[in-house]
Amino acid sequence: MWLRLLLRLRGAAARGRLPEALRGRPGGRGGPDRDRAGRRLGALTVDLGLDLCGLRLEHPILNGSGTFDAIAARRAFGDELDARLPFSLYVSKTITPEPRAGNPAPRLYETPAGMVNSIGLPNKGLAGFLDDDLPRLAALPVPLCVSVMAPSRDGFGVLVERVAGRVEVAALELNVSCPNVHSGLIVGERPAETLALLGSLRPLTDKPLIVKLTPNCADPAAVARAAEEGGADAVSLINTLRATALEPRTLAPWLGAGSGGLSGPAIRSLALDQVRRVAAEVSIPVVGMGGIESGADALAMLSVGASAVAVGTASFRDPLAAERVRSELAAALDLRGLSGLPVAGLVSTSS
Repeated sequence: MWLRLLLRLRGAAARGRLPEALRGRPGGRGGPDRDRAGRRLGALTVDLGLDLCGLRLEHPILNGSGTFDAIAARRAFGDELDARLPFSLYVSKTITPEPRAGNPAPRLYETPAGMVNSIGLPNKGLAGFLDDDLPRLAALPVPLCVSVMAPSRDGFGVLVERVAGRVEVAALELNVSCPNVHSGLIVGERPAETLALLGSLRPLTDKPLIVKLTPNCADPAAVARAAEEGGADAVSLINTLRATALEPRTLAPWLGAGSGGLSGPAIRSLALDQVRRVAAEVSIPVVGMGGIESGADALAMLSVGASAVAVGTASFRDPLAAERVRSELAAALDLRGLSGLPVAGLVSTSS
């Protein structure tokens, strides 16, 4: 995991002597060819700034929840790495009403084009998050979006009310990929369940609510429409695909929990298709994710209707992958003679 690499680097060098790949060039954050909102390439200044749910962001690159531990990174390198946080909006790990230990090990399985994970959402619970993690995340130089999940509408309500009530929080992401304790249904797989959940949460806060959609359902666009009808400010997709990995010799499940979720380049084409279809069905912003590793990947996602994109699995290999994605995106726009966002419509969004 990338964090282990960071900790090894910390032991090898003082904070003031980060490797070249982790240091900014002379001229401040990102070097002399980049200002706060874009990058100068040739004669054209590419402005990557955008408005997402009323939040003014410097660029469209976010992190996937749970894929970049900002607290651990800051503990390892302090302000030097924090100053180069490669995301314009930081999405926290998912928190639940009560603490969770997560799934039994092993939790990760590498595939030829990604990985299968079964982490199980380990977290300190609501109280632990508010007391311990929120003050640290609030110190980041970008707005904070807190991801929440609960097994019931009432549980979601408690999370939204308590978290949204904190001034440090700019937005909330609703992880609806969990079974409802009353119906046994996965909320995010059923439009009616999603609509009912949003209907109960929308009156609790004026802050942006972003619904994270699962690809493991018959019609993600129908769920997205229900989220919009219920008052969601945006949707994000896709989450991981259900997947299983086997131990080659025994053919027993590799993961401690038996199965998990596939992410990485293997799901990129499916993610692109689902984002295209959802963006054509809703009028609220769409955050696209799934296998994004390059500026070309980001541009493709934006061109089919995403307002912003999230980098996830790529950050496990390179904690600053999102910085490279941002730079390559600016170069790709410049190459096409485009000065900024949005870029939807560069390709057809018809079925």
